[in-house]
Amino acid sequence: MRTRLVGLTLAALLPAVVLAGCSGSEEPGADPSATPTVTESPSEEPSATPSLDVPDGVELTTQGSALELGDTATVAYEVDQSTVGVLAITVTDMRRTTFKQSFQGWKLDKALKKANPYFVEATFKNKGETDLGGQRPPLYIVDGNDTLVESSTFVSDFDACPSKDFPKKFKPGKKVSTCLVYLAPDAGELVAVSFRPAQEFNPITWSGDVLKLGAKRKG
Repeated sequence: MRTRLVGLTLAALLPAVVLAGCSGSEEPGADPSATPTVTESPSEEPSATPSLDVPDGVELTTQGSALELGDTATVAYEVDQSTVGVLAITVTDMRRTTFKQSFQGWKLDKALKKANPYFVEATFKNKGETDLGGQRPPLYIVDGNDTLVESSTFVSDFDACPSKDFPKKFKPGKKVSTCLVYLAPDAGELVAVSFRPAQEFNPITWSGDVLKLGAKRKG
């Protein structure tokens, strides 16, 4: 799959999409930086990536693997220049929702209202040797324009789908389940969930039926 790396480029230019809410009688407000921004970077064929050190016995999922909901991929990626993360990732659900259904009481600007909101549920197990506490789950969605979209974060509680970073302590062997929020710009559609930590990485993707929020998934 050839994609424009909007998620990775966006992360380098400005904060992730942030929706701000407040409690009490005051009207919830949105952070001015919350406007979804689409920044294109040239598409290019993935090339081989340098091998990363992983613990003995850990077998990484082949780059380019096309998985389905419920499948697990074991991946390694550079968290920073001195830290390698190793995760077993299982994407378990993909849902489409609406701002009217899930964001009542939130103040959204016009650009945000043009986006399509999606919820993605996934589990992460730390199979490496480093604490990944506080890191953002390294998953994106791919929209119908082959664009990567980064998950949103919140400055206040969002019970419908918390979309939080990993816990402050996420040590080797620990497992967390989370729900991530994605806002696909310009009414974009969720085509797949993608693990692609670098442009030269041939992405590992998960696909399946994207159901309406609240609908029962068969099987």
